[in-house]
Amino acid sequence: MEMMTIKEFKEQSNIEIIESIMKMNNGYVTSKELSNLGIHRMYLNIMKEKGMIEKVGNGIYIDSSKIEDSYFVFSLELSNVVYSHMTALYFHGLSIKAPNDKYDITVPNNYFNYKIKEHNVFYVDKDIYELGLTEVKTPMGNNVRVYDVERCICDIIRSKNRMDSEHVKHSIREYVKRKDKDLVKLSKYAEKLGVKKEVMDYVEVFYE
Repeated sequence: MEMMTIKEFKEQSNIEIIESIMKMNNGYVTSKELSNLGIHRMYLNIMKEKGMIEKVGNGIYIDSSKIEDSYFVFSLELSNVVYSHMTALYFHGLSIKAPNDKYDITVPNNYFNYKIKEHNVFYVDKDIYELGLTEVKTPMGNNVRVYDVERCICDIIRSKNRMDSEHVKHSIREYVKRKDKDLVKLSKYAEKLGVKKEVMDYVEVFYE
């Protein structure tokens, strides 16, 4: 009977730990997670060479049997980015169409990363950056940072000159139909964002 060497045992043990992490994370693992556990990132290279995982972003890997969730990877790579406006409304089921490769995103003022320049970027002050911040699941079941529905409704009205007018109307019309809408929260957000009158005017038009 062949005995496993200490090196082989350690390699197998660490790979099994990584596989467990991926099972918990819907197929994903990051080099940061391994670093926090004291596992060297060389094991990611070993698994990659064996065809067990694929690199999909900076320090982000996915089980080779899984399909990449681009929304999740983008969010994971850029921790300051929040999906907003029409892209967030898509996740909330209130957008007329799915976003393409160009996302609506919000970041704090003075933030820059070259990966955001191809997207519709909205810069905001720190005091409103976290207003309505939450998480939702992508169509593939991964959590991403977005603004809640009421914040999004305020944002698309606030930035209506950068939005498709028919898409704005559709989203507001669908919002007022929702049983879980929170008009009190909407009013508070609108006041904080300086668009209370505009938001209330839109809601009044579509409210049945």
